[in-house]
Order: sequence, then C-alpha cells, then structure tokens
Amino acid sequence: MIRQADVRLRPATAPCRRSPRHSASGCNRGRLTKDVALALLGNTLPTGAILVVLITILGPISGAHFNPAVSLIFALKRELTARDTVIYIAAQVLGGILGTMIAHGMFALPLLDASMKARTGGAQWFAEAVAAFGLVATILAGIRFQRAAVPWLVGLYITAAYWFTASTSFANPAVAIARSFTNTFSGIRPVDLPGFIVAELIGAVVGMLVMTWLLRPEKDAPPLNPEAML
Repeated sequence: MIRQADVRLRPATAPCRRSPRHSASGCNRGRLTKDVALALLGNTLPTGAILVVLITILGPISGAHFNPAVSLIFALKRELTARDTVIYIAAQVLGGILGTMIAHGMFALPLLDASMKARTGGAQWFAEAVAAFGLVATILAGIRFQRAAVPWLVGLYITAAYWFTASTSFANPAVAIARSFTNTFSGIRPVDLPGFIVAELIGAVVGMLVMTWLLRPEKDAPPLNPEAML
C-alpha cells in the first residue's frame, strides 16, 4: 500500500508470506458454530485485525502488496515496474495457496481440497466490483491524506465490507484463487473464479480512475473552510 519510491522492494519475500487468515478462520468458525452470522463474524474480526498487523510490519519491506488488483493499480500509475508487478502477483498467488495449506494443516484437513461452495451470479460479481472499488479508493485516499493510517483504514474497510457486500468482499484475486482450494465456509468453487477475478479487476481500475479524478490537484480551488471539515 506504500509507493515504490518510499520502500525497498523485495518481491520474493514479504508478499509470499500471505496470511492464511481466510482459510484458517473459515476452518475454525465451522467448528465453533453453525450460526451463519456468528460464523461470518468469526471470519471478519481476525481478517481485519491481521491485515492491520501485516500491512504495518511488511509495508516498509515490500509495500505490503498482498493483492494483484492493487499491484496492478500501482503498475498502471507507473509506480511499480512491469517486472516487479509480475513477480508480486506470482508471489501473492503462491503465497495464498501456501497459506491455505498451512491453515488446513493446523486443522487436520487435506492440505488442498477443491471447494464446492457456489459463489456466482450478477449480484455476486457486482458486489466484488464494489468491494475492490472501495478498497482501492481507501488505499489511494489514505496514502494521499493519512499514510500512517493506511493499515487501519484497510483493516477496517475489509471488516466492514464483509458485511455490506453480498460476496463477503474477497476483493483480491489471490485470495479468490486460494479460497478455491478450501472446501470450508470461506471457499469458492474453481469454476466460479473467473467471474470474481474479472469483477475485482474492473472494480479496482474504476476505483483508480475515480480517485485519480477526485484527488487531482486543483491549483485555483479555494481551500475548504476548516470549520466545514469533520
């Protein structure tokens, strides 16, 4: 989430340390409760919390690039080279799959287990586009106005997006791929992956375009009255 110019990139290290947060919490919540709302809450809280931790500690190393859609946005903004983008995306996908295997190992499940959970349809795809749009908007605006708060902004956004989207806000192609290898509450059938990934990429690009327009410098614009600011 931090610009390339501000960090020393190590593409083969930090991005690969993808947290098994989705799969682990998905495995655990299925054992703790059969209540869908409580199960979702059991996935929401650890996901948001660990995102804050990971972005804070890995941001200075790799820019905390855990998401191919976000890395693509920085590449389109010419803040990440094509080579680094490809390496990042490979590390993100492989790291996500490794995270799933680690989570399964902790809960004595098959290390890789193709999901049978259906997640498809226009509403789900639109929800993923909205989720990715909001994530990119949060990151870009956070970097512009309050860089130090980006870990908390992203963690809180994903926590909230779990609940306000119909798809439970994957918002990350690497996460979608990783979750296709877990036949738990958090999984997604491999056949449903293309729709999710395309929607996430579209939402991310639209988010970049909107925020580029919204955050553009206005040399002649009068400053906002401080009393009108929250």
